[in-house]
Amino acid sequence: MIGLYEKSVSSNRGITYYWTNEIKSAVSLVFLPGLTADHRLFESQLSVFKNAFKVLVWDCPGHGKSRPYDGFSYANVSDELDIILENESVDKAVFIGQSLGGMIAQYYIDQHSFRALGFISIDSVPFGDYYSESDMFWLSQLEWMCKMFPDKLLRSSMAKICGATETAQNRMLTMLSSYTKKELCHLLYIGEAAFIPENKNIDIPCRTILLLGDKDKVGKVAAYNKEWSRRTGFPLILIQGAAHNANDDQPDIVNGIVLNFIKKSIDKSEGSIPWGTKDSMVGTTETPAYIEAARKTGINITEIVAQGQDHGFGQDHYMADYLKWFEGIVRNK
Repeated sequence: MIGLYEKSVSSNRGITYYWTNEIKSAVSLVFLPGLTADHRLFESQLSVFKNAFKVLVWDCPGHGKSRPYDGFSYANVSDELDIILENESVDKAVFIGQSLGGMIAQYYIDQHSFRALGFISIDSVPFGDYYSESDMFWLSQLEWMCKMFPDKLLRSSMAKICGATETAQNRMLTMLSSYTKKELCHLLYIGEAAFIPENKNIDIPCRTILLLGDKDKVGKVAAYNKEWSRRTGFPLILIQGAAHNANDDQPDIVNGIVLNFIKKSIDKSEGSIPWGTKDSMVGTTETPAYIEAARKTGINITEIVAQGQDHGFGQDHYMADYLKWFEGIVRNK
């Protein structure tokens, strides 16, 4: 992936691959693709945000390049994710998860809430008592049902239900092409069946929004999201002209929502100081001494690193300067 470095971590279950940049930022963006998808699902987001934030995306264990993987479960997958975030020194992150990725994000945040500045769910579903016995039964039947479909029809049907646009459908077909039919059917099964024994009530403590494609016809995803929003008060935002892979169907709309979410999340910090890496008056490419001094007094400082900016960028320490600069990156991508 252009502009990102491929890395990996190993455990006794397998090798997990991920892609990231070398930018240091107080807020990192962690992108988690959905079931059968891989890191390419978020190309339209990464191309925008990689120039302003630390970004990280993976091939979830059992998916894409992160195969083979033994013992898929939410607990094991969350452990792999935690090792990656530790290795990359990610302290505070906004977790952006599509479908299965949003479920993994919830499980991880429940275990490691100190890392979560925010959570953006894209066509995902909640943990908890939302599901009937019938819902759970049919999840356990996915593998044999998928095997009944001819291979080509299975793939084309999945692409069409995931994407409302030709771009999203073609990307989904490309991602699916890395699996044999047997692998694909089994992955659909283990990805969904793992939820059955690990489902539990989860209270998400960080700022959260729910994005839902207005054309999402996957199972009961739309109904679950409406009930999720009703019970928790999390804002539910319908993405017009989008199906299950809403971020790929309507990337500009979703990117704008993500940008606004980040702004509001940063604005909630107790103190935020932006500084430019080309600031000759500060004379450093590391954390300036005045920020370290402020932290020693006990002030909670969120440090915003602006790559390539000079002293005039943040001389008054106003977040407006930073946000104006970042919006310029989005407009001129």
